[in-house]
Amino acid sequence: MKQPFAILTFLCAASVSLAESPIPKPAESWSYLENGLLRIGVDQSRGAGIGFLALSEDNRNLLNHHDTGRFIQQSYYGNKDGSMWAKKPWCYNPVQGGSYKGEQSKILAFRKTDKELYAKIEPLHWANAKTCPEAIMQEWITLEGPVAKVRMRMDFTGETQERATHQEMPAMFVDFDLPHLVFEKEGKLVRHVPVFLGNGVGPQKITYETGWLAYVDDKDFGIGICTPGTKNAVNYRHRGNGKTGPTGSACSYVAPIRTLKLTKGEAVDYEFYLTIGSLDEIRARFEKLGKNP
Repeated sequence: MKQPFAILTFLCAASVSLAESPIPKPAESWSYLENGLLRIGVDQSRGAGIGFLALSEDNRNLLNHHDTGRFIQQSYYGNKDGSMWAKKPWCYNPVQGGSYKGEQSKILAFRKTDKELYAKIEPLHWANAKTCPEAIMQEWITLEGPVAKVRMRMDFTGETQERATHQEMPAMFVDFDLPHLVFEKEGKLVRHVPVFLGNGVGPQKITYETGWLAYVDDKDFGIGICTPGTKNAVNYRHRGNGKTGPTGSACSYVAPIRTLKLTKGEAVDYEFYLTIGSLDEIRARFEKLGKNP
């Protein structure tokens, strides 16, 4: 029997390879929340996945949304179910944004106010594009100064998935021009060098201690994510065709992970935080969250 990490490694590696195949994309439909410091945006055409995060002052988007799988979004893994992704055996995999071919998930409800973005989504199975009404997803986004607070919830009413696997909490795809992955371990800052996918190399697992990770550039400026209570993550870099930026096929990836199985009648419900700034600013903001959750 395969270990949970092996499953996630295969899934992540496969999803990135989509960047090299033409995928039909629906007309984008973006909604934004802004407070003068930070601007965050979701694409309603792809399950209200988070695909935009920038400082208000320069509006440079540090996230990557090259394809349906690249958003900061909910995606869960379960049993092998006979589905096929590009002629490869797949597993149960409801995805907020839609299928690998670009079919759209259904937005059941969407609300935007000056303070909050909210969406309720009926996801699609990544491999076969079947609707997944047994895995209804919700998303709440607010801005608190220079930090975005996001709550994700998936209510599972399907049959219990016997396979426990690593679940992304969540996945984060960022601009390839942010190459350095930084986190804290044993009381020290670690500057990790992510692996590049290809030639049999898959995502790499890391452990960290304070709940946050950041991708930064050579000047230590970049984007941070904090999922309280997580101590493991997977990461990689993907060169793609060399094009960087929000829509480029090149990207940097990291995902805090927890191991669990999808159980009938239970919900997966968690919060995470996003911010942009210098490494010192990112670290200080997340340390403050730890003291005042």
